[in-house]
Parts: sequence; structure tokens; C-alpha cells
Amino acid sequence: MLSLGGGIGSYTLASQADAKNVADYLWNNFLGGKSSSRPLGDAVLDGIDFDIEHGSTLYWDDLARYLSAYSKQGKKVYLTAAPQCPFPDRYLGTALNTGLFDYVWVQFYNNPPCQYSSGNINNIINSWNRWTTSINAGKIFLGLPAAPEAAGSGYVPPDVLISQILPEIKKSPEYGGVMLWSKFYDDKNGYSSSILESVLFLHSEKCMTL
Repeated sequence: MLSLGGGIGSYTLASQADAKNVADYLWNNFLGGKSSSRPLGDAVLDGIDFDIEHGSTLYWDDLARYLSAYSKQGKKVYLTAAPQCPFPDRYLGTALNTGLFDYVWVQFYNNPPCQYSSGNINNIINSWNRWTTSINAGKIFLGLPAAPEAAGSGYVPPDVLISQILPEIKKSPEYGGVMLWSKFYDDKNGYSSSILESVLFLHSEKCMTL
């Protein structure tokens, strides 16, 4: 997956036509299209991840539709998203309502009203239930920091995740697994190895997904 956006920098879509131009560029330079200036050469990526945290809230739904339309040309274009846990997400709420996203890794951190804190699992469970019952997506993932220093807040000790949170969220048919930010911090903290058997699913994503 090629991830768009992020927590730093300046980016936006200016219009529906701009969204179409961006979709065409991504298709021709990273996905199944053709271009004389493909940055990754002959490599064909599987899809696009929306990690939109700045700029205008408009036209991301148009970008999703234009990208998804390329699936009709033979190779499916997967769409994923990494919204913040407050629902609906300010930037991606409209895009997620298209129902076109295959995987959604919700960031349950840096947002106290919908994350784990000080032994309280209610906020994160309530937020998870709202996400999984409110959007139409292939699978939804619980996004967590892989170490206390990986985020400003929201770190869940592995034993709490395994014994208290996973048994609850696995009840949802939309449960896809756990997304960790990031591989750098996971390598330092060994978080994934401590929860792997309890998560049960293994996937790959821009940072690290279990």
C-alpha cells in the first residue's frame, strides 16, 4: 500500500477534478497503469492508504471513488484508511461512508475520549463498537501505539489488551486484527510478539499490522 497524508506537512485536494487527476497519477505511477516515470519501476502496488490528518476535508470521497473505479481494469485497487478514533473522522468521514474501503485501521490513541487510559477500557470499547456498527468496511483494526513513547497517550499494556480488550472487540464480525504504530517502536518494545497468539490474524500495512 502507498500511504497518502500523515501527521505533518501541508496537503489538500482542491476540487473534484483535482481528485481525478491525483487518482490518475497514482494509478499510472504506482498501481496498474503505465508511465515513463514510475518511482518504483515495474513494481505494482496493491492499493492506496488514506492517512489524512490535515488540510481540507473535501473531495477525499471523490478520490476513493476514482481509485476504486480502476478495479474494473483487471486488478483490484485496495483502499485502506487510518482515521482518528473520534467518530465520525473529520477528514475521512465522508470517504468512509462510500463503503469502498477494504481495511480501516482506527487510531485509538492521542484522543483521550475514545482511547484506553488509567485502567479504564470503557472509552475504547464504546468507540470500537460505534465504529464497527456505523461504517461499511471490509475489516476494522484496533490501532494502538507499540510502546508508551510511540504516541502522546493511549498505550495499552499487552496484558490488558489480551485479557480485557481483545475478548470484547473480537465479538464484532468486522474485527480484522490490531494495527501498531510503528514498526520502529515495536522492534524496541516487542509488543507484537507478546500479543500475536491472541490476535490470531496477520496482515501487512504501512506501519505494522497484526
